[in-house]
Amino acid sequence: MMRRSILRHSLAAAAVLAAAMLPMRAYAVGPEPKPLDQPVELTVGYQKVGHLAPITLISDELDKLGVKLKTVEFARYADARTALLSGSLDMATVGPADLAIALSQGATNVVGIMGVGSSKKYVIGRKGVKLDSWDDLKGKTVAIAPGSAVWFQFAATLIEAGVPYDSFKAVNIQGGGANFDQALKKGEVDAIVTWEPFESVPVIEGYGFFAKNLEYSQSKAVGAELGMLVATKDAVENKRDAVERFVWAYLDAQEKLAKDPEAFAAAYAKLTGLAPDVAKEAAKPITLGSVVTPEQIENQAKAFADLGVIQKDVSGDIAEHWDASLVDEAEGK
Repeated sequence: MMRRSILRHSLAAAAVLAAAMLPMRAYAVGPEPKPLDQPVELTVGYQKVGHLAPITLISDELDKLGVKLKTVEFARYADARTALLSGSLDMATVGPADLAIALSQGATNVVGIMGVGSSKKYVIGRKGVKLDSWDDLKGKTVAIAPGSAVWFQFAATLIEAGVPYDSFKAVNIQGGGANFDQALKKGEVDAIVTWEPFESVPVIEGYGFFAKNLEYSQSKAVGAELGMLVATKDAVENKRDAVERFVWAYLDAQEKLAKDPEAFAAAYAKLTGLAPDVAKEAAKPITLGSVVTPEQIENQAKAFADLGVIQKDVSGDIAEHWDASLVDEAEGK
C-alpha cells in the first residue's frame, strides 16, 4: 500500500511538498531553575544516537533540581513512540514524523516540545557501486526501514526528484542500524538508508561511501530535523515543573556541546559505545539544535496523508499538540 501510494501520487505530490526549509533555532538557555520542593521521577525513552548526546550530561544536574531521571533505551523511534502512547513513559525522543503518525492513529495524549538536531543525509553506497546520480539507483538493492525518520526524508526526496520508488529494489531491514551495516558489508545490498553512527561506520571501515549526489535531508516536506522531544499530556499537566527542568537541563547541555566539538564527540562516544575516533567522525555532520517547527510538521502531515503513507490528514491538529511554552520558559522568556 505504501509503495503503490507513493508511485501513484509521485507526480502530483510536487505541489503538496511546498514547505520552505527552516533555519536552525539556536536556543539561549535562561537562568537555572530552582530545585523542586519534593523530588519527582521522570521516565524518558531515548536512543543511542549522536544527536541525543546531551542526555548523557543531565542526570546529575536534574538530581540537583529535584528530578529523578529514569531513562529507557529503545532501538527505534517507533518503539519509543509506542511506549509513550501506552503510558509507560513520561517523555521520549522520537522521529519528526511521529507526532503526526501518533495523531493519525487516534492518539491524543501526546505533545511535541522541540527538535534536537540536524545533519545532511546521504545514501551510503557499497564500495565499488556507482551512485553518481539518482538515476544510478535504478536496478540497485537498497536497504530501508519503512516508516522510520530517515525513510520519510528519503521517500520525500525521491518524490521531489521524480525518482520512481519501483525503479530499485527496497529491502526492509529489521532491528537496529548495525544490521544495515552488516547487510552492506556482506554485499547483500548495494546501498543503505540509515542513521548515524551507522552511516559513518562503513565509510570509516572502508566498505562504504557517502553518495554525495544522493543527499536527502533537504526535501521541502520533511527537511533536515533528526528527531524530536515529545511528552504525554499527562506529564505536561501533572509533572510540568519536572518537565520544565528536564527541558532546561537538556538545552543547557545541548548548548555546551554545540560550542565544543571535542566534548560533543566524547559525549557521543559515551552514549553509543563507539570508539572515540569513530564518534569524532560521526559527530562532524551533526548540528545540535532544532530545525523543526509546528508549521513544518503540519506540512509533513499533509503531504504524507495525501500520499497514503499515514492514515489520515492530521495537519490541523498539530498546533493543539505542540507546547512551545516549555522551551520559552527554559530560555527565560
